[in-house]
Amino acid sequence: MVMQTAALNAEISAARATNWRSTVIAVVLALSIAGYFWVDSRYPSLLKKYHSGTHVKVIGAISFDTAYTVDRAMPLAQRVWRTSGNWLHANEVGMTFGFLFGAAALTLLATIPQRRTRNTYLNSLLGALVGMPLGVCANCVAPIGRGLYASGMSTESVLAAMFSSPTLNVVVLAMVFSLFSPAVVALKLATTLLLIFVFVPMIGARQSRNVVTAACPINLAPSATWGEALVSTAKSFAKSFWYVFRVGAPLMLVAACLGALIVETVPAQALNTPVTVAGIVLVAIVGTLLPVPMAFDVVIAYIAMTRGVPLPYVVTLLCTLGIYSIYSFAVAGKTMSWKVAGAASGAVVFLGALAGFVAMALH
Repeated sequence: MVMQTAALNAEISAARATNWRSTVIAVVLALSIAGYFWVDSRYPSLLKKYHSGTHVKVIGAISFDTAYTVDRAMPLAQRVWRTSGNWLHANEVGMTFGFLFGAAALTLLATIPQRRTRNTYLNSLLGALVGMPLGVCANCVAPIGRGLYASGMSTESVLAAMFSSPTLNVVVLAMVFSLFSPAVVALKLATTLLLIFVFVPMIGARQSRNVVTAACPINLAPSATWGEALVSTAKSFAKSFWYVFRVGAPLMLVAACLGALIVETVPAQALNTPVTVAGIVLVAIVGTLLPVPMAFDVVIAYIAMTRGVPLPYVVTLLCTLGIYSIYSFAVAGKTMSWKVAGAASGAVVFLGALAGFVAMALH
């Protein structure tokens, strides 16, 4: 028995020793995808919006720019179709990165034996640190979250990464500080931190008790040479990409249509009304569901404030819009569970509405 145990341990050690080449290749792959996206697209775009300051503009209903003109005089079906096209066009680069990096993350983490801790709060912190530099919106981070969860990361880590990417990015935070008063900034930060470090651990702990995490679908074969490691990593990346893409791509089309339908059915002057409790809750629900791009929440909340929209509605928008979306909900539901997806959306709605009530009381 002792000899058999020793032989088994030797085999495990040998497998780990021969997998280091695959880990190195997977790291290079993930960093290459992320680096190209960050340098070529994401951070130049975010910095441009930041430097625009109070002159930043929004043209589309749920996108900064438009490829197709949308007029309120058009029939609803035509407006929904065109707004969906504008959203897909605006998310083309970000979604491409989301699918590629989600696959790369799954490929890389499949080579690492320890992907979570026993402490839900530490897992949430780990997820937040992973999400902060990603620089992708609540929509584009969803495929990445699917890859992270499939690799074996905890529910709380995945949710924290999905929430921190659009909210705790350094450029987005700089925009919030430059455009809003300290009181509004405090409400924004408080709801974000409560979401990530209070509600997410609660959701993760409940998920751990009731749901058994599926095994990682990717398994890299031991590689004795760099050539074998390259081939093994390439095969695993292709499998990982399909795992992320086959769910994310169809839901992206559905989310585009649903998001366009929601925004096009909301009256243009809906926010220019007296503040009510029901109104704040409704704004929180709509803000949570709308699939908007990175930093859109900051810009649209600022524009609404300058146009005389009551502060409670502005705060509610700022604390819900862009953090989660109907697309995030769908991908999280298909990947983790519909209860987790619903609990996450409920937490965003609750905290956003709470921030609106506080703003109403103070204002």
